[in-house]
Amino acid sequence: MLSSVADRVSRVVQRYLPDAFVIAVLLTLFVFIVGFITNPEEPITLVKSFGDGFWVYLTFTMQMVLLLLTGMVLAAVPVVKKGLESVAGLANTPTKAYVLTFVVSAFAYYINWGLAVVVGAIFVREVGKRNQNAHFPLLVAAAYSPTVLYTAGLSSSIGLTVATKDHFLSDVMGVIPTSETIFNPSTLIIFAVLFVTMPIVICLMAPKTNIKPYQEKEVSLKREVSPDADTPALKLEQTPVLGIVTGVVGLIYVINEFVIGRDLDLNIINILFLSLGLILHRSLGQFGNAFKEAVGSTSPIILQFPFYAGIIAVLSSSGLGQTIIDGMTSIANKETFDVFTYWSAGIVNILAPSGGGQWALQGPLQVPAGMKLGVDPSTIAMAVGWGDAWTNLIQPFWALPILSIVGLHIRHIMGYCFLLAIWVGVITTILLLFLY
Repeated sequence: MLSSVADRVSRVVQRYLPDAFVIAVLLTLFVFIVGFITNPEEPITLVKSFGDGFWVYLTFTMQMVLLLLTGMVLAAVPVVKKGLESVAGLANTPTKAYVLTFVVSAFAYYINWGLAVVVGAIFVREVGKRNQNAHFPLLVAAAYSPTVLYTAGLSSSIGLTVATKDHFLSDVMGVIPTSETIFNPSTLIIFAVLFVTMPIVICLMAPKTNIKPYQEKEVSLKREVSPDADTPALKLEQTPVLGIVTGVVGLIYVINEFVIGRDLDLNIINILFLSLGLILHRSLGQFGNAFKEAVGSTSPIILQFPFYAGIIAVLSSSGLGQTIIDGMTSIANKETFDVFTYWSAGIVNILAPSGGGQWALQGPLQVPAGMKLGVDPSTIAMAVGWGDAWTNLIQPFWALPILSIVGLHIRHIMGYCFLLAIWVGVITTILLLFLY
């Protein structure tokens, strides 16, 4: 039953869903139009907000580009490839393929969402190579869908922010320890229920016919060696010594940062992947060649991330974000406030897909309103986090990295993600109502 529904939804989505870049531009125009309607006297202000905000995420964009490149280059190392292949080999049936892909990706998302972006994408590609009876678009959806769990993980942007001394809302809600947010029993229950039920839904959506297996593209990382390969210049390119020494320096830095108490973040992951790649590749020449082969996958990120930064800026300056949030909270009471917070966060996330950016926009409005009703600020923070993660399933922004690596279009997985979003939304709403 669900398989046929998923098949129909997927076909409709593939027919009508445009490219992710087109979606980013349409969302930009939508926010501008609504902003002009609500603030007709300040059109230049909106334009300035977009232009200024366009560059806000340049650092983050480069971090994501390096994350993908260093992860893909590391995965090209023979010993790493063999490790991935051995684990992926356990998925010898379509059902095992869907479940194992989800579990591995979910585990990575729990540790760190940045790490999961690369791990999930590379792992699903290996599983797809070894299981031609599995529907690859659904496999990729299985690898991406654990994004809804990251807010309860160790890299929860909102959970870690409110636990930080002197965070920007500390005067309003105080410092909230992680024992009351990501390690709260209610949060763990929601995480566990989604972790168990989502792969079941994924397996039930698996098509019986018209299965599209993974189609491998042959990529050669071999470097042509000229007749003068014994020249000093080429010897420097081919020696493993330079890469090993440089990589060891990077590893020492990473270890020292952990010793002094630094948390896992994108910069640490990037230096770690870069250092391991330098050590494990046989030469700087091969390492650089692997980068050249991988760099084409990052173009959607470089192109689209700045547009979403501009959207977030316009959303804030136009008052549209506040209108959405105020509309939801105005009809809530103490018992339903977290549910309405979850819904409003889901809506805002479609326009502003950034956990930290969304909390900066929604937190100052949501927290005081909830506290007036007697709602615990820790549950408000987590409700925003769950809502932010929920609609990641139907927002192309965070799917771009994994799609870039596996070579699929957003329309190939969005039908399955849409049905999963319905399931996650219903289950989480019920659990929030009774647990928070």
